[in-house]
Amino acid sequence: MTTSTRAAHAGLLDAHLNLLAEALLPYRAAEPLLARWGTELAGILVGGGRLLVAGNGGSAAEAQHLTAELVGRLRDDRQPLSAIALHAETSALTAIGNDYGYDEVFARQVRAHGRPGDVLLLMSTSGASGNLLAAVDAARETGLRCWAFTGPAPNPLAGACHEALTVASPDSQVVQELHLVSTHVLCEYVDRALPTALAALAGQTAAVTATRSAAPPVDVPDLSAGPADGPAVDDLPDPPVDGPAMVDLPDPLLDGPAAVDRPGSVVDDPPVAEPPDPLLDGPAAVDRPGPAVDELPDPVVDELPAPPVADGGPVRTGVEVVVDGVDPAADGHRGDPA
Repeated sequence: MTTSTRAAHAGLLDAHLNLLAEALLPYRAAEPLLARWGTELAGILVGGGRLLVAGNGGSAAEAQHLTAELVGRLRDDRQPLSAIALHAETSALTAIGNDYGYDEVFARQVRAHGRPGDVLLLMSTSGASGNLLAAVDAARETGLRCWAFTGPAPNPLAGACHEALTVASPDSQVVQELHLVSTHVLCEYVDRALPTALAALAGQTAAVTATRSAAPPVDVPDLSAGPADGPAVDDLPDPPVDGPAMVDLPDPLLDGPAAVDRPGSVVDDPPVAEPPDPLLDGPAAVDRPGPAVDELPDPVVDELPAPPVADGGPVRTGVEVVVDGVDPAADGHRGDPA
């Protein structure tokens, strides 16, 4: 690196660190707020609550960093804690932005995921993002508590939230860097407060259980014995019935009693009445024997006129008839040659 190159790069790091140092001094006053937020958040999360976090650009990355530390872990192993970075669901984010406008990308998700008692934490260097301000409105309507990490105060977002940690620096990079420090410190305080929060939750559960166990038993009247000043149910007379209580109708399909199928038993098929033949009015037709074929008269056959005789030979006249396998030619019924 040449001397001119070193001179061109000299002072950039020092300048940045000087800006960071200027912001660090007032930033140290944020520790009591971070400690209280960590304690409150631990109690909310172990009790079944949820943290929703949102930001734009670099603040979106920091929001996702925070949720990763809670769902995963910061240092020591512990139970996972429910935290959602609202920008990370890209399909929902782009669908909402396309259908409702970019100002609604976080607000609609707050209405979907937020429950009364949950916390919404918003990160912004300017504190003026329209979609974050809309998310605050949705959170207040839903009953969430709103916190913010912002740049210098006053700003619209800090004023709209219940509480805000503001970084007194005009440089957005310094603001984001101290937001990252705030993220780590907040998670540290959550982890420290978890044992106390879990013990408090266990104590509340035990107190509720003990209260229920100590409650006097509730006397449930025995309704089967009837009213105390009246007869028992079994002693009451049967109500009058006009006419027979039940009419036994014949089974249209069964001549005998109906079959009852009982588990574990074999039931024979009941006798089935023969339905009348819908095609016959009287008894079934009887095929009686008739006269033998030999007894039938011979059929009458008219002799056909003789066809013209061609030169060269005789022709047969008459018709050959075979009846019941008998050749009439044997009895002289065959015509003679002409």
